[in-house]
Amino acid sequence: MSKGLGDIMKQAQQMQAGMARIQQDLAGRRVEATVGGGAVRVVADGAQNVVEVRISPEAAASGDAEMLQELVLTGVNEALKKSRDLAAQEMAKLTGGMSLPGLF
Repeated sequence: MSKGLGDIMKQAQQMQAGMARIQQDLAGRRVEATVGGGAVRVVADGAQNVVEVRISPEAAASGDAEMLQELVLTGVNEALKKSRDLAAQEMAKLTGGMSLPGLF
């Protein structure tokens, strides 16, 4: 194996280890979205998993199921967007801003 190819392989292994560290770190981080003036709060982790949904007692008692469904949907989408943005920021640190399709 030529020295150049060996260096490329070593860099690829280092990047892979860095990505694994970032993924592990992201799984433990949280982002939050609050919608409807606090009626619905959604928390997601950095691995794009929704980990908590809170609905205020006032919103739950309103009896307006359609509005509540829309607030939950909006909150989940916003929390997941924040989670994806967080993952992209962390990956940019590893890749120096270079886009690597399919990673996050």
